[in-house]
Amino acid sequence: MFPVQQNQESKEESEEKIMVNQMYLDKANVLIEALPYIQRFNRKIIVVKYGGSAMVDEELKQHVIQDVTLLKLVGFKPIIVHGGGKEISRWVEKAGMEPEFVNGLRKTDEATMEIAEMVLNKVNKSLVKLVQELGVNAVGISGKDGGMLKVEKKYSNGQDIGYVGEITQVNPQILYDLLEKDFLPIVCPIGMDENYDSYNINADDAACAIARAVHAEKLAFLTDIEGVYKDPKDPSTLISELPISEAKKLIEDGYIGGGMLPKLNNCIDAIENGVSRVHILDGRIAHCLLLEIFTNKGIGTAILGDKETKYYHE
Repeated sequence: MFPVQQNQESKEESEEKIMVNQMYLDKANVLIEALPYIQRFNRKIIVVKYGGSAMVDEELKQHVIQDVTLLKLVGFKPIIVHGGGKEISRWVEKAGMEPEFVNGLRKTDEATMEIAEMVLNKVNKSLVKLVQELGVNAVGISGKDGGMLKVEKKYSNGQDIGYVGEITQVNPQILYDLLEKDFLPIVCPIGMDENYDSYNINADDAACAIARAVHAEKLAFLTDIEGVYKDPKDPSTLISELPISEAKKLIEDGYIGGGMLPKLNNCIDAIENGVSRVHILDGRIAHCLLLEIFTNKGIGTAILGDKETKYYHE
């Protein structure tokens, strides 16, 4: 019986060794799969619009910051543009005021603007802290710094919605200076008009305008949806890569609605103004940025110009 038992044990040891070797091989394959993307995007600018649940959940927040920091350390030049809508609403209610929205845009009177600027700067510095903790130098700025975001008053279907700004001009010099000095810029979307009054800016609009101005290679939106679906009711219709001509057709045919419509229009606008690729990702998935950028298929939707080569072929 003893030799049989010994053979059984050596067989189990051998199988365990094979499993361990396979595990290490799988890890190596992940790194090898990432290599061409690291080479392609070395020293290229990527703008990450950070918002949604990933800003509220502390664990997800850590994952996003880890992803962006890793992108920087492997040679990308990331810029974070963040929102803070849920946090602003919380503080507006704390002040005994009711958040008011017109056509999806926050109505911002003088008191609300004061709260919004305070909250966005608080969020901004909390993100700086998280990046610094990972050993990377970050600088938190608003669109007011260096006259980066110039705006005019935005109207919603002719309605005055207060201190909500439409970006008229981006001066990216401060961003170039920070990137050149090896800092990771973190931008909160506050701008000034010609009278130097402060305005709240939709963070998607700010990220898109900044990506255009710095000729970003990539723009990534972290959202609370998985990406663009041909049929939103059918999860199997998630589109991995979407040329802008097809994106326009989806809009024309009425497949795109709700909050995805302005987001997709922003994506198309960015591509038509020189951004190479725009990614719509589910920020609720841990490390979604790395999975999208460094794997062949990715996990969200990549929007690209019609002449761009697809990375992934089914």
